[in-house]
Amino acid sequence: MRIETLRERLRGLGAGPRHEHRVLRLWSQAQPQDSGPRRLQDFMPHALIAELPRIEADLAALARLQSVHPAQDGSERLLVELADGQAVESVLLPREGLCISSQVGCAVGCVFCMTGREGLVRHVSSGEMVAQVVLARQRRIVRKVVFMGMGEPAHNLDEVLEAIDLLGTVGNIGHKSLVLSTVGDPRVFEALPQQRVRPALALSLHTTRAELRAQLLPRAPRLTPEDIVDAGERYARATGYPIQYQWTLIEGVNDGEDELEGIVRLLKGKYGVLNMIPYNPVADLQFRRPSWERAAGIARHLHRHGVLTKLRHSAGQDVEGGCGQLRARATQPSGPVIPILPVPG
Repeated sequence: MRIETLRERLRGLGAGPRHEHRVLRLWSQAQPQDSGPRRLQDFMPHALIAELPRIEADLAALARLQSVHPAQDGSERLLVELADGQAVESVLLPREGLCISSQVGCAVGCVFCMTGREGLVRHVSSGEMVAQVVLARQRRIVRKVVFMGMGEPAHNLDEVLEAIDLLGTVGNIGHKSLVLSTVGDPRVFEALPQQRVRPALALSLHTTRAELRAQLLPRAPRLTPEDIVDAGERYARATGYPIQYQWTLIEGVNDGEDELEGIVRLLKGKYGVLNMIPYNPVADLQFRRPSWERAAGIARHLHRHGVLTKLRHSAGQDVEGGCGQLRARATQPSGPVIPILPVPG
């Protein structure tokens, strides 16, 4: 279900702007439709009141928790089943954040990513994206939402922007706390400045060498790293939000001196931060994660040379929760499925 389809349904039942606003606000904030001190009969159209139970049931059917995987770092990896039986992953992050998926699978084909191995299965609707937020809010407070899970948001841009608009208005998420992650699709740079809700932007860089990037991200747009950083800098200056440059650190691939020199050349003085995440190993792939000491040394080197660098852990490493791994295990008949755990109370 698209959010616009839901809006049309509400209007067809006689909902005015304030009624529509109320239904969407309560849903996106994981509150029941009869919340509040006023009786529905006092201010809502009768046709809408009569239909509300079916609307709530249809919204609840958009997504359900299939399994929950708590990690030692305080994160929770959620395997979310959609109405057609397909599954995506969301991650409840420490400090009231949530990472959600915008596609089932992904067409970019990043060679180090489990999601990229299965290709694109289908897009996730704007309603299904918000439903992931609703499920998460039933477990914890969520004040930040990042579109950084399964999928390339630029390939499903209209739906992603519709979800962002709802979350940034009635969903009560600050605009800076909505983060769209992309490999660097020109459509993103064209569309975002025109939106009512303009999210922060995360750009997957991973290397400063165009030829290596073409190998690591085989179906990403053929923008050079320089092109991506230039476009990011323009958006950062226009919005006042620093760009988050993403760098999956892979031993022997993008951790050499040439890359460090390239990072300094590209990012020194730019309005952004480099998020460096040591590679989260995937079974059957030959890539390796460098030691934490090596990664920390790289971060210190970049700091000394004028590049703000944050060295991060990938959430849920102890439950093998790299993007796409939960779905891959669940779709294998022999793979273990962890039952839903009760919400901490």
